[in-house]
Amino acid sequence: MGEEWSKTIEAGGKWSGVIGRGKLVCLTALDSGANVSAMLFSARDLNERYNMPDTLKAQHISHLTKGNVLMSDNGRAMVSIVEDELGWHDPLGGYTSRELTDERYGATNYQELRNGWLRSGQENLTVELVRNGMSVRDLMPVVNWFSKISCDEQGDMHYAENHCPAGASVTLRTEMDVLLVLSNTPNPLDARGAYPSVPVLIEVFAADAVDRERDYCVNYRAENRRAFENTWEYDVLRGGEW
Repeated sequence: MGEEWSKTIEAGGKWSGVIGRGKLVCLTALDSGANVSAMLFSARDLNERYNMPDTLKAQHISHLTKGNVLMSDNGRAMVSIVEDELGWHDPLGGYTSRELTDERYGATNYQELRNGWLRSGQENLTVELVRNGMSVRDLMPVVNWFSKISCDEQGDMHYAENHCPAGASVTLRTEMDVLLVLSNTPNPLDARGAYPSVPVLIEVFAADAVDRERDYCVNYRAENRRAFENTWEYDVLRGGEW
């Protein structure tokens, strides 16, 4: 499995790009305590995008790990999680705002500190949306890779500080052409006083063909298979292979 492309996203950094169907996207935390907020869109129609409520409801889950599929608002499989060294990624916590970043880590601005200023998730994601022809109106729920948030019996949400060790990775498989938007900024429920400085490596490889009868993600639940079938049907009707 030869690497096709790689990039390190530094702490506070952002990135977006189109990744074609049938790729493996491996995210690796280069130090402990990483968090990368991610949004997903269909590269063929940016109106189709990751749907957090349907993804969680269909799979009867409140966190993401191997076997789970990120579903679009058209009921299609966008990416599946084929490998996961952590066992828990956060789809609930959202992203940081400018106000929260200033309050928690101290006010900074680009005019004084240039690239040393502390970015927020909302600003990073908005910049990448604009680069891809969208706007702040297209902000939506994110997946926070490498973070764990649990809820107690009172419904309060708790961030697990020591969840992500250095070198932990998660690997996604693209089931359609996707626009991936990433912000390497803190989880908003991470209450530590120091702004995390954890670079994250993103690598892209070619994936093997999906064995539809044996694949773990396809057959994880009946709802998963239906989402895959919706994607396969879409590919056939637009001229791809069944």
